[in-house]
Amino acid sequence: MSTQHFTTKHANAATVKHNWYVVDGTNQTVGRMCARIAAVLRGKNKAYYTPHVDTGDYVIVINADKVLFSGKKLDQKLFDTFSGYPGGLKQETARNLLTRRPEAVIERAVKGMLPKNRLGRKMYKKLFVYAGAAHQHGAQQPKELKF
Repeated sequence: MSTQHFTTKHANAATVKHNWYVVDGTNQTVGRMCARIAAVLRGKNKAYYTPHVDTGDYVIVINADKVLFSGKKLDQKLFDTFSGYPGGLKQETARNLLTRRPEAVIERAVKGMLPKNRLGRKMYKKLFVYAGAAHQHGAQQPKELKF
């Protein structure tokens, strides 16, 4: 009878390689796309995923103004902002926010799907969202991420 001992390999900052990906938001449903983006930012697509280490990749989202909502969410979904003062709650429909600031729709959706701690805040900083087709991260040679 052999007594072999196997140890689990944990990723750390020295062993993790961060890749760059581009996601085209044209004709993509917001929730489905953002759930997949959040998984890539967390590193869940990698074999050496470790919950307490930032193993995720960088994600660039282009054409954020061309995303879709399913059902009647475009007119019924509300986004809240609160100033901190009494009576300082403002609500805005998804249609209005999408025309005014299309990046904010994706940023808020992805941020809500990440952990609520300092590691989640670090992961969120690796997300770059642009309303148009142009982005300024060509030097990183991002690969296209298909869903």
